[in-house]
Amino acid sequence: MAWTPLSDMDVTGKRVLVRVDINVPVEDGRVTDATRINRIVPTVQHILDAGGTPILVAHFGRPKGQVVPDMSLRIVLPALEQALGQTVKFTELDAAADAIAFNKNQPILLENIRFEPGEEKNDPALADRLAALCDVYCNDAFSAAHRAHASTTAVAQLRPSCAGMLMAAELSALEAALGTPKRPVVAVVGGAKVSTKLDLLGNLVSKVDHLVIGGGMANTFLAAQGIAVGTSLCEHDLADTARAISAKAADAGCALHLPTDVVVAREFAANAPNETVPADACPSDAMILDAGPETVAQIGEVFAKAKTVIWNGPLGAFEITPFDRATVAAAQAAATLTKMGKLTSVAGGGDTVAALNHAGVAGDFTYISTAGGAFLEWMEGKTLPGVAALG
Repeated sequence: MAWTPLSDMDVTGKRVLVRVDINVPVEDGRVTDATRINRIVPTVQHILDAGGTPILVAHFGRPKGQVVPDMSLRIVLPALEQALGQTVKFTELDAAADAIAFNKNQPILLENIRFEPGEEKNDPALADRLAALCDVYCNDAFSAAHRAHASTTAVAQLRPSCAGMLMAAELSALEAALGTPKRPVVAVVGGAKVSTKLDLLGNLVSKVDHLVIGGGMANTFLAAQGIAVGTSLCEHDLADTARAISAKAADAGCALHLPTDVVVAREFAANAPNETVPADACPSDAMILDAGPETVAQIGEVFAKAKTVIWNGPLGAFEITPFDRATVAAAQAAATLTKMGKLTSVAGGGDTVAALNHAGVAGDFTYISTAGGAFLEWMEGKTLPGVAALG
């Protein structure tokens, strides 16, 4: 899909409306993780360096078109100013035109766009109000690109549009992972439920050479093969679906990898007594909480022969020890190959980022996406309205 990067757009002295995602975690009135804020700095700085005025439009929480004081973006202002190293002018949308006129070549942050009833309706009237504030539109919020909202889609049609540096990096990384990847390609898909990732699995089996399934999802696939999984988390009602996905993978020449050994316990608790058994030997009173070392070794062998790995979801209950071992070991194997220049590794999704941080390797992957739903929908092969609008 054709899109113009910010670096190719002339923003000299221009007002640039920048859709960003700074919907960050807050506790006791303070931002606790500024990762998303830090990631927009290059885009904002590029506009400032060109003598332009970056006008940041963003959402915070789900106010559903109502003014909810607790969801004011004012709360992120200190963290944003710290990241940019300068004062940021905060303004309501109705007062934005004056704020922009009196603060040229200064960053401006608009109040939570989701306070506007027209935002989530992709309302043309709201898009007109936003377009009136700018000369150029820049979308730097891939994580909101799966929403057809006024600030992500409608306004992009009204002004020359481009992808910010974060958005461009994200799109380039994803293109390298699934669009025109170096093969063999391995997808690692984990997490609790097959039901939340049906579209994802259906799309991947026709795009990748190897599909590694882990977490609670793997239990459903094992059960679909007639293997007893004890008291494990398992969607037994999706057995037919799991078998259909397996058949589709076989038809497409995609090798499906399920655990061959598993770590089981009688309770879901940190450091619960546990044992490693063959995947088809889970005791009836036990639950599968992680993949075993034999499985991890096999995944490592698949990685060693691959050129590209795309990862979404943990291989076990990584939140509690010792059931984090498979996720950590596999992640470290992918990271090592990436550092050696042998592998392109792209990962995304909330649990995935947390798992890779837990493994201490997030910085070693080729690219880590901070987008949740947008990353998943892209992996599912869906068109993202916010990206399509830039074409």
